[in-house]
Amino acid sequence: MNLALSPDEIARACAEAMWKEDDASKSLGMQIVEIGPGRATLAMTVQPHMVNGQRIAHGGFIFLLADSTFAFACNSRNERAVAAQCDIAFVRPGKLGDVLVATAREVSRSGRSEIYDVSVSAGDVVIAEFRGHSRTIAGTWLPAVDGAT
Repeated sequence: MNLALSPDEIARACAEAMWKEDDASKSLGMQIVEIGPGRATLAMTVQPHMVNGQRIAHGGFIFLLADSTFAFACNSRNERAVAAQCDIAFVRPGKLGDVLVATAREVSRSGRSEIYDVSVSAGDVVIAEFRGHSRTIAGTWLPAVDGAT
């Protein structure tokens, strides 16, 4: 199959292909809000099984949301990519019922290495900042596509 797709169309098609296989993100109730080349926004509501003994959102679930958002951003150009290194800073707690929104943006691309920043917010309040380093691997999400980089 040989299609002429715009970068935005390629990003959306890659996200659809990846989403079909992403049981982790789906099982946590994540939703894709926006996808584009080198960027992604996902949302997730903090549910009762996601709070810890402090009765705030467990940091692991916040990390999962940021990591999934990072994954969709770095796989948006029809090149398969995996995380090489990630870190997160928790700024404020998330609370039961909060709708967390994670927004990833590409910071750098060089060869097979990329860096992305992800900001996680509850409403207008940033609760975490995440940085992910990715590495492209063999394979693509889509069949041969004109316009893919």
